[in-house]
Amino acid sequence: MTAGTAPEPQIAFDDFMRVDIRVGTIVSAEPFPEARKPAIRLMIDFGEAIGVKKSSAQITVHYEPDELVGRQVIAVVNFPPRQIGPMRSEVLTLGVPDEAGEVVLLGPGHAVPNGGRLF
Repeated sequence: MTAGTAPEPQIAFDDFMRVDIRVGTIVSAEPFPEARKPAIRLMIDFGEAIGVKKSSAQITVHYEPDELVGRQVIAVVNFPPRQIGPMRSEVLTLGVPDEAGEVVLLGPGHAVPNGGRLF
């Protein structure tokens, strides 16, 4: 769903609970020129139970790799891995579109423990 569109059809709360959305801290970020669209390759630490996972994020308009390290983000951690160029993206890092449709990352307003689940 993008800004200004109607909401998706209703789902059962149990369906929502099956989507495992967690907070993690970006531990490394680097340009990902092999991706079809401009992207940044992220390594995100989700804590001891989940570990560090890879993600490809199309966030090059608002973010530089060096400013992302240490930032906490929200991601779906239980989707199957997806092949993005030569990399297998293991989590879906979440964002919302700005006025121009460019991605703005989602994250907590205060520091929280890595691996915390959205509820």
